[in-house]
Amino acid sequence: MVDTLESNLLGSSPQFAHVIAQIRRIAKFDVTVLIGGETGTGKELGARAVHYLSARAAQPFIPVNCGALAETLIESELFGHERGAFTDARQAAPGLISEAEGGTLFLDEIDTLSPKAQAALLRFLQDRTYRRVGGTQTRHTDVRLIAASNANLEELVEARQFRRDLLYRLKVMPLVMPPLRERGNDVTELARIFLDRLNREYSRQFQPKRFHPEFSAALGRYSWPGNIRELEHFIQREYLMCDSEVISAAVPRDQGAIPTPSDHFNAMFKQAKASVIADFERSYVSSTMARAQGNISRAARLAGQDRSAFSKLVSKYRVASTADQEQDSAE
Repeated sequence: MVDTLESNLLGSSPQFAHVIAQIRRIAKFDVTVLIGGETGTGKELGARAVHYLSARAAQPFIPVNCGALAETLIESELFGHERGAFTDARQAAPGLISEAEGGTLFLDEIDTLSPKAQAALLRFLQDRTYRRVGGTQTRHTDVRLIAASNANLEELVEARQFRRDLLYRLKVMPLVMPPLRERGNDVTELARIFLDRLNREYSRQFQPKRFHPEFSAALGRYSWPGNIRELEHFIQREYLMCDSEVISAAVPRDQGAIPTPSDHFNAMFKQAKASVIADFERSYVSSTMARAQGNISRAARLAGQDRSAFSKLVSKYRVASTADQEQDSAE
C-alpha cells in the first residue's frame, strides 16, 4: 500500500518535496491533523499518506464527505444508532467511527457540518467517547481523526459559521497542500505522467501519443485554478479528442495573461495571412470585374461563384460596378 501511495504523491518540485517531508514527519505522531488547500490539490491523498505511513497503516482508513451527509443523519452516520432510535432505524448500526476503530477517520469538507454536528464532534474529540443515537451506553474508541477543508476556517470562525473551540481541537497538526501554480515544473511532470497512463490504458485503441513542445510549454503558463484534478481531466479530454499522435490543442489562458513570444508570433502570422488573402481577393475581384466590364452577374459567372456571394466581395472591396443588363441572362 505504501508503494501505491508513493506513486500517487506525484511531483518533484522543492515546494512539493517540502510537503512530502511534512507528511512523513506528521505520520509519526498520533495526533489530530487538519489539512487545508484549494479544491483539487489532493487533500485526501495527503490524508491517506499520513495514515499509511503511520503505525495505524494496517487498520481501516474511513473517508467521509461531510458535505454529502444529510444534516438530520450526520450524528447517526458518525456515531451509529440503536434499533428504533428513529423511524427508519429497523436495526442497530455501528457508525463510521466504530468502523474506523484502530485506524483513521477522514472528515472531508469539515466546514459543511451544521452547528449541532460541530458540537457533537467537539465532545467526541475531547476524550474519544460517544453514544449511539438512541443509546445510553458510553463508548470509547481508538481512532485518529484527520479533517480537511478548502475553506478558510479562521474566516468562518469570525463569521460565526464555525466553532472556534472545534477549530482549536482540529488544528493540532496543520498541513497545507499547495496549489499547482506554486509547484513550478510539477505541471509538466504531472501532465507527462497522466499521458503515460493514458497511453497504457488505451494501448489497444490508439498509437502512443505525445505532446507538441509548444503544448507542453503552454501547460506551465496557465494557473490551473482547479489544480491537479483540472489538469488531469484536461489531459484526458485532449488525449481522447486528438486524432493524431501529437497533442497540440489550445491550453486555457488566464485572464490578463502576458502574451509570450510565441503568442506574438502567432498573432503576427495570422495578421499577415489575413492580409495576403485580402490582397488576393481584392485583386481577383477587380480583374474579374474588369473582364466583365463592371457587370456583377457576368463576373460571378466568370468566377464560377453565386452572384450574391460575389456581389458581397465587390461591396467589401468597393470595386466599381455597373447595373446588370437584362441581356446578360441570354449570354
